[in-house]
Amino acid sequence: MNAEATAVGLDWLTTAGPLLVWVIVLSFVFIECALIVGLFLPGDSLLFAAGVVLAQHEAEVQAWALSGVALVTAVVGNQVGYYVGKQTGTRFIARRGGRVLNQENLDRAKAFLDRRGFLAIVAARWIPWVRTLAPLIAGAAGMNSRRFMLATTAGAILWVPTLVLVGFYAAGLLTSIPWLNTVLVWGSVAFFVFGTAYGAWRYRQEMRKPVEDRTETASA
Repeated sequence: MNAEATAVGLDWLTTAGPLLVWVIVLSFVFIECALIVGLFLPGDSLLFAAGVVLAQHEAEVQAWALSGVALVTAVVGNQVGYYVGKQTGTRFIARRGGRVLNQENLDRAKAFLDRRGFLAIVAARWIPWVRTLAPLIAGAAGMNSRRFMLATTAGAILWVPTLVLVGFYAAGLLTSIPWLNTVLVWGSVAFFVFGTAYGAWRYRQEMRKPVEDRTETASA
């Protein structure tokens, strides 16, 4: 961590260190790609913020390494989601009166996958709520596992490294503008922290609602 970062109040990142960034990023990426709770987590902003924080440590090698490992984690997470969907379907996901976990969103996500197939799984990486639902729906609908693996890997390659490295190099380019660099760092971290807190609250609110009793989407 350089002296400039310490001067603007970011010295706590030295204590946190890149190791904490790795733990948080890999945990959140896996959860977002594998479990329904991930529907409410700020995955995009987290990856960008990770790049920004690593830039404060001048850890270019770690930024590239994290991109690779998080990419693999995203693929593994989606594989878990796929097999969960294959075994259980989507019948326990939709909530009556849910703002996010509702039958309409499940139907929309399924229609998107039905229309675009392979490309839908690739594109789903960039659509927050679809990103989590797509593996479950693909598994429940019986999408070919090899085809799903290829699509979700392609999507992860386009998603994870792009956000981490854009965050890293964007922060690096702004080192000559201290106040703007500070705004970027604090803004990224704050968005991640408050986004996570808000997501956890939203998840609790959704899960308190009763399960929708309509026939599950995958069998439609």
